Amino acid sequence: MRFTASWLAAGLLLSASVFAAPVPSGPPKVAVTDLTYEEKVSEYFRVVSASEKSSLKASGRESERESDYGYSARRSGKVNAKSESQYFEAEGTYTYIDRGELRKFTADVKGEMLKSGCCQVMQGKPFTETKNTEKIYDIIARIKQGYYPGADYVLFGTISSIQFRQEANPVMNTNTVSHTLSLELVVDFSLINTKNYKIKAAFSAMGEGQDVKLLSSAGGRVVLNRGKVISETSKALGADVIRQLQEQLTGVSAGGASSDRSQESQQDEVIIYK
Repeated sequence: MRFTASWLAAGLLLSASVFAAPVPSGPPKVAVTDLTYEEKVSEYFRVVSASEKSSLKASGRESERESDYGYSARRSGKVNAKSESQYFEAEGTYTYIDRGELRKFTADVKGEMLKSGCCQVMQGKPFTETKNTEKIYDIIARIKQGYYPGADYVLFGTISSIQFRQEANPVMNTNTVSHTLSLELVVDFSLINTKNYKIKAAFSAMGEGQDVKLLSSAGGRVVLNRGKVISETSKALGADVIRQLQEQLTGVSAGGASSDRSQESQQDEVIIYK
């Protein structure tokens, strides 16, 4: 009886420990910030200022005197005039640092994170301060101020390079010109823990897009699709972000064995035309 009772007590303790175990709360919650940028802006200025000031003062005095012996009169006057003019002209270039957040290119990053199922995506507050804009880089202060409520991590991105290119190149042995509009975007990302402020992952991601149109050199007007270029760049950036996130968080390269298999398949599919 004692043996049975001891086993029964052990079973009850085991059941209690199982039910007391914490229930998984699902994927971590990640807030994605808008992309922070900083650029040097130069503006031409020209200032012209002209002013003129004048004043006039006049005063007079008159006195008369009459007696049995004669008559006398005295008159005096005073006039004071003053005129002053000023002219100022200056021109040059005014240079300042513009900082802010770019409200583009993060939708596809969030979409790729949702499709992968790696995390729950949270909406954070945008940075709206117009003074002391250098504080935009103090992501820890923004976390403490409640910009990302409920988030376990913040994916903070800073643009390191963004460049549009428009080129026109003749196609050899034809009367055709190739017109190209391309965009290259490079962003530095950090995944920051909102509890201890440690960096969980850090990487540089790139997105590219382009639109190409062929036009006869005889003339005509070509209109390149800027929206298509931006859309392609955004999607490429999102794909690169999720690839590097998964690689750093799991330690497994996304292009490992799969790339080897793709190379083998490409070798198998080589066709020689005679």
